[in-house]
Amino acid sequence: MAEFTDRLTDKHIAFIERQPVFFTATAAAEGRINLSPKGYADSFRVLGEDRVAYLDLGGSGNETHAHLAADGRITLMFCAFDRSALILRIYGRGRPILPQDAEWEALATHFTLLPGTRQIFVIEVDSVQTSCGWGVPMMDLNQERETLQKYHRQSDPALWVEKFRERNRSIDGLPTRPTDRFIAGEPG
Repeated sequence: MAEFTDRLTDKHIAFIERQPVFFTATAAAEGRINLSPKGYADSFRVLGEDRVAYLDLGGSGNETHAHLAADGRITLMFCAFDRSALILRIYGRGRPILPQDAEWEALATHFTLLPGTRQIFVIEVDSVQTSCGWGVPMMDLNQERETLQKYHRQSDPALWVEKFRERNRSIDGLPTRPTDRFIAGEPG
C-alpha cells in the first residue's frame, strides 16, 4: 500500500543513502517524457527534509535541464534491489544550477565534483511516496562503470565546453543553458 508524506523522514533519508542507482522523470507540456537512470552513489544529496540535489555529468543530451526550464516538474525514484523491498518516489520542482550561476559555489560544497560535472539539479520536495516494491527483482551491485568519468578526464577542456555549448536544445527543440566551463573533478 502506498503512503504519502509532504517531506522526507529520517527513514526515507537512510533508505536513499543506501541506493546505488536512482531514476529521474521529467516532461514539458509538449514532446517526449524523459526517463533517465543515474548512478555514481556519491552524486545525490539530501539537503533537508524538503530539498535534494544531484550532480549531472555531460552525456548524450540535456533533456532534464530543458524540461525543468520549461515546466519544473520532476519525479525521482529509488528502488531497493536487496531483500528490503521498497520503492520511494520524490515529487517536486527542480532547476539546474550551472557553474556560472551565483548559487554554484555554495551548492557545490555538498559534493565531490566528478570529471565532466555539467550542472547540479536542485529539487524542492512537494511530496514523497513509498510503496512495497515487491515486483522489483533482487540484484547485486557488481561495480560502477568508470567509462563516463574516464571519457571526461581525457577530454580537452576547451573542446568539451564548445561541444556542450553547441548542444543547446533538447530532442524536442527546447532550449538549454550550457555550462561555461569544464570541471575536471577529483582524480580517479
